[in-house]
Amino acid sequence: MTLSPTPARLAAAAAVLALGALAGAPGAEAQTVRWASAGDALTLDPHAQNEAPTLAMQRQMYDALVNRDVSVAKVPGLAVSWEPVDETTWAFELRRGVTFHNGNAFAADDVVFSIERAMSETSDVKSYLSSVVSVEAVDDHTVHVTTDGPNPILPEWLTGILILDRDWAIEHGVETPQDFAAGEETHAVRNANGTGPFRLVSREPDVRTVLERNPDYWGEAPSVERLDYTPISSAPTRLAALLSGELDFLTDPPIQDLGRLEQAGDIGLSQVNQVRTIFFGTDIAADDLEGDDVEGANPFADRRVREAIYRAIDIEAIREVVMRGLSVPAGMVTSPGVNGYAEELDERLPFDPDGARALLAEAGYPDGFATTLHCPNDRYVNDEAICTAVVGMLGQVGIDVTLVAQPKSIHFAEMQQNELEFYMLGWGVPTYDSEYVFNYLYHTTDGSRGSWNFTGYSNPELDSLVQSIQTEVDIAARDAMIREAWEIVNADLLYVPLHHQVITWAMREGLEVPIRVNDEPLFVHATVAPDF
Repeated sequence: MTLSPTPARLAAAAAVLALGALAGAPGAEAQTVRWASAGDALTLDPHAQNEAPTLAMQRQMYDALVNRDVSVAKVPGLAVSWEPVDETTWAFELRRGVTFHNGNAFAADDVVFSIERAMSETSDVKSYLSSVVSVEAVDDHTVHVTTDGPNPILPEWLTGILILDRDWAIEHGVETPQDFAAGEETHAVRNANGTGPFRLVSREPDVRTVLERNPDYWGEAPSVERLDYTPISSAPTRLAALLSGELDFLTDPPIQDLGRLEQAGDIGLSQVNQVRTIFFGTDIAADDLEGDDVEGANPFADRRVREAIYRAIDIEAIREVVMRGLSVPAGMVTSPGVNGYAEELDERLPFDPDGARALLAEAGYPDGFATTLHCPNDRYVNDEAICTAVVGMLGQVGIDVTLVAQPKSIHFAEMQQNELEFYMLGWGVPTYDSEYVFNYLYHTTDGSRGSWNFTGYSNPELDSLVQSIQTEVDIAARDAMIREAWEIVNADLLYVPLHHQVITWAMREGLEVPIRVNDEPLFVHATVAPDF
């Protein structure tokens, strides 16, 4: 059988060639960390994609006003302090003596530019700033951010806004973020100019990215001198490269091979329950769907159909067989560690195939229906394998599913173009507050909120509640609102929850990269042995 040179196979071949070149590359010596995972950063533009692996790459090069440390606690970044100056305004005192990688001085104008840029239509982080009405440079080292009402968690939101050099952006014509969904190519997609601990040496998307230590970094100098990143979609290839010494660090070792890695002797494993929930979404708003065999109707618009899908999924079988025990079954679309999470709200509906068939019959589909499920194959732990298992389970209750598994770059672009009717998504919570989940996933899509609500769901009562949560300063009252919002969305069953993800990192002896619950390594905190 001859295999055609698909984009995925070409990318995998390029990754293997890059890995071979890396092994003998000049500079690939002591204090160099060779890093890999299944999928590459989608872009280097710091405001174009709100996706964790993309941010994991960008955060090596860029800072926010407020950073997060290894434990994800807020710490000073480009702002040394912040405080409210009145009911709707926060003041940020900026760090002095900081320069961008090209030598330009960092100042308040860069903060104003970056926040306004992040509020642009093509920005994927604009929901972080949905309450912001203005940002002002009071002087070179003071910025005021004004919101449309009290916003007690604005510093948490600003951890997600990376700061870009204004003059560099203007020079290269990237005053607005890349339109990722439209496939736009700009200078900021393959180039970077931040203030972070590492600076970009070279960038070949889906092949190789090389970073080097920033000698002028404002913080403590990293132990790592050089980072060589290679995306490798093939799990066996990633595993073999680590075992053979061609790689030093994997953020996604194959979970079926963790025992083998433990026995290798010179490889250490770190594991933690990630703040990320995996689930399915559906288009509930369309009058008719293109990817099903139902004429003139949308099965997903009926809550009973969504519940039938939920009850047809044997999540314990997925946990035991597909995930090798490394997942936590979920009943809500957020995980422990997020403000507003409640164990009693996280209880799943029972696995009940007979009940699922009855619900389908009640909804008018006694013989089931056919549909298409879209999943990434290089984003979440065993994502394609999970979807394959679910396809079989749904078939048992009469839902005939065609699976389309594809790279995340395609999956997310099609999702953001509203082309997917039944899809897998995973959601982390970088603010560690439920308001972020409601803002992005449940609020009506209105230009500033609901930017990842591709379901068409719109509930004015919930929208009002979400906006009240954002401005409420009384903690007890705010927590009560969050609880009410979770009860509403759980009852509506907009999404079908699967599980909270457990992550494992693997690294060679002599390298220590502290694992983080957001699955984003910070190599500024990595340590390497002298003889590494």
